[in-house]
Amino acid sequence: MFTAAPVVVIALMAAAVAGKLARLDGASYPAAMIWAATTFAAATGALASYLT
Repeated sequence: MFTAAPVVVIALMAAAVAGKLARLDGASYPAAMIWAATTFAAATGALASYLT
């Protein structure tokens, strides 16, 4: 549990930044959500591979 929490927190922060940058770039809300979700999935997968 102590290793999973930081992974989720870091992935959520990366997703929030990706969504904000997409909105600043002029993307619509659905497109920004897709960018954020893709970033969250990629960050979670990349960070989880280091923990196992």
